[in-house]
Amino acid sequence: MKIIAAKFVLPISSDPITDGAVAIENGRIAAVGTKSEMVARYADAAIEDHGDAVVMPGLVNAHAHLELTAMRGMLEEHDHDFPAWLLGVARARVERFTEEELAEFAVSGALEGARGGVTTFGDIGWMGRIGLEALKSVGLRGIVFQETPFSPDSRSAGQDFSVLRTNVEGLLKSATSKVRIGISPHTPYTVSGPLFGMIADYSKSEGHPVSIHLAESADEHRMMMTGESFFKAFLEREGLVWNAPGTSATAFLDSTGILATRPLFAHCIHLSDDDVAMLADSGSRIAHCPKSNAKFGHGIAPIEKYLEAGIDVGLGSDSVASNNSIDLFEESRAGLLFSRTMRNASGVREFQREFLSPRSILELATLGGAKALGMEGEIGSIETGKFADLCVVSLDHISQKPVHDVHSTLAFSTTARDVIATYVEGESVGE
Repeated sequence: MKIIAAKFVLPISSDPITDGAVAIENGRIAAVGTKSEMVARYADAAIEDHGDAVVMPGLVNAHAHLELTAMRGMLEEHDHDFPAWLLGVARARVERFTEEELAEFAVSGALEGARGGVTTFGDIGWMGRIGLEALKSVGLRGIVFQETPFSPDSRSAGQDFSVLRTNVEGLLKSATSKVRIGISPHTPYTVSGPLFGMIADYSKSEGHPVSIHLAESADEHRMMMTGESFFKAFLEREGLVWNAPGTSATAFLDSTGILATRPLFAHCIHLSDDDVAMLADSGSRIAHCPKSNAKFGHGIAPIEKYLEAGIDVGLGSDSVASNNSIDLFEESRAGLLFSRTMRNASGVREFQREFLSPRSILELATLGGAKALGMEGEIGSIETGKFADLCVVSLDHISQKPVHDVHSTLAFSTTARDVIATYVEGESVGE
């Protein structure tokens, strides 16, 4: 048994504890309280006192692409042209980098996350084994979502599903209690309706979680409604047949049965009120990626609307090819500030019922992410019985002083570089 102590313990599910401590036994949280209480209760426990710092739950990166870490800063000239960026990623993955290079940089990405306080990733990969091995090698927790073959052509749905199932079953052989396997049908316009239906049945039968990119760009909505968009030329060039459903992407997905799997949707910038209601009714979750959304000029996802609808929302960095860092404190700050700038056509703030607070955004970065990944019973808050997945954040930097409110200091004045320790099941990672 050991005790991790600091000036503050931030349980997330309850108020901060001054001069607090967390007692850990067999990888789980045995108790939380003041340092004096924990020392008196567990007199023989080893003590790690981090002093002027905060002990908080490990950060949860609900949407990432560790496989693309090798492409950090490589495609900046295409930021204004999302189709060119997507094609650039696809080409670079097979023409510029070897699988070994992609795997090496994926480990670097996992280390970057761990050193910045991230203990859990929701990682999406074309080559899922790369993310799987990266998380395992660093000792992190997560779900690796194996991407489907990109084909919206219904004629190949059976073959595409066979490839996907083979890939998933291969990954399951290497899965662990910490790193699980899921499925990622990439987008509503790169996967056919019949394939979505097969994935829905497979997910419900085998219990594999699902994650999908949804409503990331305005072009996506136009394509779903009319078939006219950047992707049309690509489909024609590849000889693929796809007919626009004439509905929103969300309604299309609902018609395939995939919403019954309670998917984790990434981005969700352009959703109608009807779309939001469908996601809320189905129990779907959202991974909010404010920096990546902004970098492409796609817009600001109205996360207050989603929270008001009762949808579980977590934060994601997306890939460093579209964000450039895996810093969940920076992501939190961006999400917090962007949400406060949303205005309607009359210049009035979109949401008056909730002004997102530092405390709220830190919850999204921890417990919200855990809920988004379906892990809230295991991680995301410092509560007895949960895994001891924790990070320790120094409050010693001049840019953080003075500390009047610990939530505000963490949300507005802290970066990943202030993290001084990260633990998964009570064991240090990322060193």
